[in-house]
Amino acid sequence: MTATYHKYVLHFKQPSGTSRGVLTDKETWFLILEKDGKKGIGECGILRGLSADDRPDYEEKLRWVCENIHLGEEKLWQELIEFPSIQFGVEMAFLSLKSENPFVLFPSKFTSGEKSIVINGLVWMGDEAFMKRQIEEKIAQGFTCIKMKIGAIDFNKEIELLRFIRQNFDENTIEIRVDANGAFSENEALDKINQITGFKLHSIEQPIQKNHTDTMSVLCKSTNLPIALDEELIGVFSLEDKEQLLLKIQPQYIILKPSFIGGFRGTLEWISLAEKLNIGWWITSALESNVGLNAIAQFTFLQNNLMPQGLGTGSLYTNNFDCPLQVSQGQLWYRNESDWKINLDDFE
Repeated sequence: MTATYHKYVLHFKQPSGTSRGVLTDKETWFLILEKDGKKGIGECGILRGLSADDRPDYEEKLRWVCENIHLGEEKLWQELIEFPSIQFGVEMAFLSLKSENPFVLFPSKFTSGEKSIVINGLVWMGDEAFMKRQIEEKIAQGFTCIKMKIGAIDFNKEIELLRFIRQNFDENTIEIRVDANGAFSENEALDKINQITGFKLHSIEQPIQKNHTDTMSVLCKSTNLPIALDEELIGVFSLEDKEQLLLKIQPQYIILKPSFIGGFRGTLEWISLAEKLNIGWWITSALESNVGLNAIAQFTFLQNNLMPQGLGTGSLYTNNFDCPLQVSQGQLWYRNESDWKINLDDFE
């Protein structure tokens, strides 16, 4: 078996804003395995400034993986514990190599086109008019769950956007999730959460920055608005540390991004702990290309979670790869009449 890695830069169709800044490009890396004339592909979906493995030795570690691919998936996964996005790429590449179709990793009624995955519609940060236009578009497109990023523009304007939705759609028609990406200060978080609780939101993601576990624990106990941990899970590697984090904070939900938390195996560890502790969860992409999104979607379908998942990011880029994934009426489908426009032989 041989292995190579290849850098690929994805370009956003339009600048995409979060409370951490505006994204115009997204770097990713592909791992290509070849054995007996067959190839497999995995995506190492790093997000600079956020991923736990955003380190100067990232490419060096990819090179090490390729040089030591003979160790096998199990040993490599253990050795890559501090490089969760590479763990994900390794898992994906081995599954791809073993599969009859390198892009069908988890055959199911999803990949056969019989069933779909309900997803949320993502509303990016921007000025009030831009965000309102996105909200109207998502509702017109048939989404019943909207995820709105907050924390970058004037908070009162964000409240007005929530009021706009609720004046037109009640909570039984449109579910609203808000994502602060850690934008609130510890001192203001409870007051801001209380101000938006009346809009009958589903949840708020990561209201304060990670690693303030005492404050996050208090917030989870002090507000009627359910809190979902997202960035808080990044960089928590051992099963013991994962359990201690959940026991201390006791969130209502956790959000699972395989590229950030050790691939499929890491995601299953978090799911097992969450269900043991009666904590809800859902899975989202982390701005991967359609290669990684495809793998995450197939895996997600098998987890039988009927909540809307965060898998609607495939159309963000100008140079993504055409694939069978299609969004229709707020659901993600695998349309087999559409094919992949990516040739593994191009990665030389």
